[in-house]
Amino acid sequence: RIGDYAFDGCSSLTSITIPDSVTRIGLGAFSDCSSLTSITIPDSVTRIGLGAFSDCSSLTSITVAAGNTIYHSAGNCIIETESKTLILGCKNSVIPDDGSVTSIGDYAFYGCSSLTSITIPDSVTRICDHAFNSCTSLTSITIPDGVTRIGDYAFDGCSSLTSITIPDSVTSIDDYAFSGCSSLTSITIPAGVTSIGNAAFMSCWSLTTINIPDSVTSIGNDAFSDCNSLTSITIPNSVTSIGYRAFDSCTSLTTITFEGTMAQWRAMTKGSYWNNNIPATEVVCSDGKVTLS
Repeated sequence: RIGDYAFDGCSSLTSITIPDSVTRIGLGAFSDCSSLTSITIPDSVTRIGLGAFSDCSSLTSITVAAGNTIYHSAGNCIIETESKTLILGCKNSVIPDDGSVTSIGDYAFYGCSSLTSITIPDSVTRICDHAFNSCTSLTSITIPDGVTRIGDYAFDGCSSLTSITIPDSVTSIDDYAFSGCSSLTSITIPAGVTSIGNAAFMSCWSLTTINIPDSVTSIGNDAFSDCNSLTSITIPNSVTSIGYRAFDSCTSLTTITFEGTMAQWRAMTKGSYWNNNIPATEVVCSDGKVTLS
């Protein structure tokens, strides 16, 4: 066994040979080994812990020995065979489009700062927590039809991401999903989404427009906080709650439109400081204006 965080932060480590006697690679075992270029998983390994190779930004080659019954490799990806989960990728990864991958696993590309683009095949239905977290060179991505969930922190800190296409199949944008995507200028939330998670778009500094569909019923805490280029927002009358600091420090937000009535707006649950530090002084409703205090 290679224990949890055994080689964490070994930034000078360029190569590693894992002996055939090893059956388990622990949590974060090789995390932040930023000079590691290749890895071969022997056929004896039956468990690879979360984030075992996260922040290994120089990885270019990933291989699993042919006799391994739990994992296999294809296109410089490690795939858990039975669950069809991609558990590790690198800057050279090509995700197989043969149906062998249905989910991008937790931390799969975490800290892959050299990844510039990736094609997600149509077979994928789930992008899990932290899947592309801190992929700071990733400029664009298309999420295929069939994906229903974008997990917590999935694209957090993808500071070069300028555009993203989200299909109508997505029903949940989880907490911090796109937080810190500071180059993202606009996004259309698809009609199937019912909730926008806590801090989902926090610190998206370049975001100027956002379309919220009338399927959304709740906007989470800090959902759009510190989006200081956002100038206007239209909130559908389906929304019944706005979370704590949801639009805090949106310092360019001058226009708030609510598609329901003034009575509906007043009845809506709103968290403390939801409109803190914004220039808008009123909400335009379908039957008049409500002054913000």
